[in-house]
Amino acid sequence: MIPEKVKTVLQQHGLEALEFEEGSTPTSETAAAKLEVQVGQIAKSILLKGKDGRYFLMLCAGDRRIDSKKVKILTGTNTRMARPEELKEQTGFNPGEVCPFGVSGPEIFLDASLKRFDTIYPAAGTDSSGVPVTYDRLREIIGADECDVCGPVIQ
Repeated sequence: MIPEKVKTVLQQHGLEALEFEEGSTPTSETAAAKLEVQVGQIAKSILLKGKDGRYFLMLCAGDRRIDSKKVKILTGTNTRMARPEELKEQTGFNPGEVCPFGVSGPEIFLDASLKRFDTIYPAAGTDSSGVPVTYDRLREIIGADECDVCGPVIQ
């Protein structure tokens, strides 16, 4: 079930979440298979914690990995993946459910790796959902800064 805070944001912007059976899309690969799209079209949300205590929500293409050197240049600090309890505290979501809608704590960045697609699919706050949206529209809705923190396509 889509969380209320996510539903509110989607309704305000005329977007609809696609929902599937529970637990069916927790990874980029499973989400892409369920949606019948390329893995790169899945906008995976990754929460990082800086050594300085700041949190950063990075949205990037499902077929890319974040480059920690690029993240350090962008944020000015070394980062690590947030722990599950930090993830829940900062975003309100559990691992596999993280989405950018209704998140206000961490700085949010949208990686340019997603720009190559007409439609991308961030999650909608569950491990069985996706929201079809354009890169520019998503950036506008979530107030993200554009970045380039990913490496090449994962083979």
